[in-house]
Amino acid sequence: MKVVALVLSVVALARAGPQGGYNYEPQYPDAPAQYNFQWDVNDEYTGNYYGHQEQRDGPNTQGSYYVQLPDSRLMRVEYYVDEYGFHPTVTFEGQAQYPSAPTYSQPAPAPQPSYQQPVQIPSQVYTQPGK
Repeated sequence: MKVVALVLSVVALARAGPQGGYNYEPQYPDAPAQYNFQWDVNDEYTGNYYGHQEQRDGPNTQGSYYVQLPDSRLMRVEYYVDEYGFHPTVTFEGQAQYPSAPTYSQPAPAPQPSYQQPVQIPSQVYTQPGK
């Protein structure tokens, strides 16, 4: 009796599930990509200066990004993207500046170790009282 009830339960569950397989219906229609963004960082304390901007409308994508290099130049990359790939144009603004290298000088000689004889402490003799 229990086996029959179990078989009937499995059959009922199988019939309650979706019939005909899984059909996915997209909830959003296909549309060409369209966006625009920009961000910048300018931290005077640390000298960090960089940013990025890009816009896209369907297959047309173009943008630029820039970064302050350690040699004080600004590197700017302007680009566009098409069906053949990424096409950058790199430019540099300003002159590279390198700080003067420190000069090396001979260090002062190390102090010579000096040895002094320790002070002699008179030896103490312990004598037991009463002897």
